[in-house]
Amino acid sequence: MKKRSISLYGHQTSVALEAEFWAVIDAAVKESGQSFASFIRARDDERMEGGPTRNLASYLRVWCLGYVKADP
Repeated sequence: MKKRSISLYGHQTSVALEAEFWAVIDAAVKESGQSFASFIRARDDERMEGGPTRNLASYLRVWCLGYVKADP
């Protein structure tokens, strides 16, 4: 597990994910042209739509799966 810290709307938090998930996220961040913080904040906003159904780390894992599956 690799832990990264980020400030989301003024609140410091950390997310622990396996290195393989961080690799997918880093590639998506690079492709998007956004900063790491902006990218994670956007994913957190998606997670919160309609009320949070899972924690951020779990959401990011599922997001990574969808991102990899959508890659042609």
